[in-house]
Amino acid sequence: MVAALLTLPVSGTAITLADQYLHPRTLATAAILAAIVAVVDRRIWLAGLLLAIAFSIHAIMAAFGISFCAFLLWNLRSSSRHGTQLPAAAALLLPLGWIFEPASDAWRQAASTRSFYHLANWQWYEWLGVFAPLVLLYFFLRLWRRRSQAEESTSALLPLLKALLYYGVFQTVAGLAIMLPPSLERLRPFEPMRYLHLLYLIFFLVAGGLLGRHLLNRHFYRWLLLFVPLSAGMFYAQRQMFPATEHIEWPGATSQNAWLQAFMWTRQNTPEDALFALDPHYVALPGEDYHGFRALAERSVLADYDKDAGMAARVPRLAPRWLQEATAQSGWKNFQAADFQRLKNEFGVNWVIVAPSAFPGAPAVMKCPYSNRQLEVCRLY
Repeated sequence: MVAALLTLPVSGTAITLADQYLHPRTLATAAILAAIVAVVDRRIWLAGLLLAIAFSIHAIMAAFGISFCAFLLWNLRSSSRHGTQLPAAAALLLPLGWIFEPASDAWRQAASTRSFYHLANWQWYEWLGVFAPLVLLYFFLRLWRRRSQAEESTSALLPLLKALLYYGVFQTVAGLAIMLPPSLERLRPFEPMRYLHLLYLIFFLVAGGLLGRHLLNRHFYRWLLLFVPLSAGMFYAQRQMFPATEHIEWPGATSQNAWLQAFMWTRQNTPEDALFALDPHYVALPGEDYHGFRALAERSVLADYDKDAGMAARVPRLAPRWLQEATAQSGWKNFQAADFQRLKNEFGVNWVIVAPSAFPGAPAVMKCPYSNRQLEVCRLY
């Protein structure tokens, strides 16, 4: 069940259960899941080590893992006749840490681009994704509490269900308390609603296990009836999300994506100290499929409006520079030769990536040694 749903969006948080590219969040999640297993096995020191590793990779996600493990350990000890109970207060672990710099107008503009920072703008289905799992967990818990009296193996599931429900309720309350008051706007980069990531992951793990044991059993056709449509639907959604890129990027294979081809040429044929400029909304353009220029071309580029705004929202001292560079590129589609010259004079831009023939007057200030069906890579002079 989890494998089929790895690319499922987590409601209102702009993330999926597992990213389609290598991301520290996914690596931290693996360590968190291993820590949960260690807690269930009562290997507390191993769990602590794994959570520390997760924290070194992705502090915010690890904080949610610590919170859940605390609830789980509390419920495991509460359900056992031996050992001391863990105080409930120990479960109240929030993703707290560094001290933020004060908000600025530039920071607020960067934060305004993150829709998941503003709960008042969430759609009804996003709120459904918050509360529906909690309601289902409540009914799961009631059902399996009754069955645990008859099946000893089933009773082992109760502490996990209780911990997940308590974790979900607590983190929901904490998330709303942080995200809703305007006076706490500087805490929003902690992204407290992303606790849903771990809740979804364990919820679908439990749901899949229960379906397999009590509904699918050894009936082969039932597995097909569930997983063939589910996997086909997820595959279709992925193709719609990234329609211009190969669904499986085989090692050594040449991509047919025009943007990736231009980025590859850039990495191989431009100076390492080159500074690029391109449409500040390039990652959202048709055919680009959210491929990042810096990682693939290995060259510097002026700040974009979509992805770089997220980092500016997390690190306030970057916000003024982000706003200056993003603003300097506004109106990109209407740029003239003077605008490209301004970018060169003001920021030192010496290369640009543009659409062929998109800037009639631009050839006066640039030469384009590379072009494909969608893009040209040009040097300013």
